[in-house]
Amino acid sequence: MKHAIVTGGAGFLGSHLCDRLLAEGCRVTAIDNLVTGDVRNVAHLLGNDRFRFVKHDVTEYIFVDGPVDYILHFASPASPIDYLKLPIQTLKVGSLGTHKALGLAKAKNARFLLASTSETYGDPLVHPQPESYWGNVNPVGLRGVYDEAKRFAEAMTMAYHRYHGVETRIVRIFNTYGPRMRINDGRAIPAFISQALRGEDVTVFGNGLQTRSVCYVDDLIEGIYRLLLSDQTDPVNIGNQAEITMLDLAREVIALTNSTSRIIHKDLPEDDPKVRQPDTTRARTLLHWEARVDRAVGLKATVEYFRKAMEQ
Repeated sequence: MKHAIVTGGAGFLGSHLCDRLLAEGCRVTAIDNLVTGDVRNVAHLLGNDRFRFVKHDVTEYIFVDGPVDYILHFASPASPIDYLKLPIQTLKVGSLGTHKALGLAKAKNARFLLASTSETYGDPLVHPQPESYWGNVNPVGLRGVYDEAKRFAEAMTMAYHRYHGVETRIVRIFNTYGPRMRINDGRAIPAFISQALRGEDVTVFGNGLQTRSVCYVDDLIEGIYRLLLSDQTDPVNIGNQAEITMLDLAREVIALTNSTSRIIHKDLPEDDPKVRQPDTTRARTLLHWEARVDRAVGLKATVEYFRKAMEQ
């Protein structure tokens, strides 16, 4: 039985990854310090004898007894509201946390998968963004703490691959949504849904014409699992290629929730990307993967999750 470690395992993506790995027959250890994660995301797994949850900060030494086959490093604040509030912790988990997780992979001769991000491309000057694009990042801007932490994490991962021979994989995750996102997450879809369900004004930043490509969580997890089992050491974009403006996305959410909310506009945050769309040629060609869940279907499932969560 394969043993997988998921750092950030009580987070939005980490918890879904735990579900998938267990479904594939693995034994799973989830590690999370619960700064942005929530143990309720894995509460349904606590009775499974193949699952173990460990509360631990991965910037400190990580000890795991026995053999380990896979380490999936998903620990990090991932929402602007979080990494602007926790800038030093974000930098530490991207640097020290990645170093500790890679050290464990080296010691256990385990395959290591890094959760990187489309934010490595910054406010891109190339559209859509292929993995060969080096990005347009402001290292001293407010968002730099997240962007540069992930860029450093990628460099560290490749150094361990080249110098120590560690088997590594890097996934660059584009905007993802679905159940288990936090109501106060701060990213567009949770904000739009929670505001619409409350009948509050729905906040769109800038003129709303900036674009994103949003991927349903089930599609993303499928892509990550295929990458884990592949032999691809170079970064791979995983995301939905269907692009939409923030204004149109807000309108879709309002319609889907049958809300009376109106859209209001606020100033665009510093260094907010104007466009964001993955070139998924590599994922389609090498992993035979592409996003399949229609946005209307994914948004409906996410709205129902938020509706229930807000009633509790």
